[in-house]
Amino acid sequence: MAVATLDSALNRRIIGPDDVRLIFDALPHRFEPIRSLSDGRAEAGSETILRLLVRAAGLEFDIQVFIDGVGRVDMLIEGCLVVEADSRAYHSATDRYITDRTRDTTLAMLGYLSLRLLYEDIMFRPERVVAAILGLLRARTGFRSVIV
Repeated sequence: MAVATLDSALNRRIIGPDDVRLIFDALPHRFEPIRSLSDGRAEAGSETILRLLVRAAGLEFDIQVFIDGVGRVDMLIEGCLVVEADSRAYHSATDRYITDRTRDTTLAMLGYLSLRLLYEDIMFRPERVVAAILGLLRARTGFRSVIV
């Protein structure tokens, strides 16, 4: 949670890199790993937690990736799986629902897998999140190529 708090403060520009240095200079050295895990690109605490889960699983990823025809996505894992950390606050309105599904369809047309995760799963069922990500990555390698 400390990493998520730091990420949020950086993203919202409540603090800057110099402030982070001052904070960690004042803390015992054992807290140093938190600094190296922080990334101000995360737009929500759930995105930070997701990033830490994916990192702990040993997967390659990048966050806030721009994909032509789709726009910016929360996370791209192993170059093929787009993962979005959705919340009710920003994704339950009808227009947002339509936009999200249109993006998912476009991602599929471009050859990406996509997964929309609930805040509740990220925060309270992390093992489910990791299992879903790994399941999709395993499934991708088992697909049979079909030419239409």
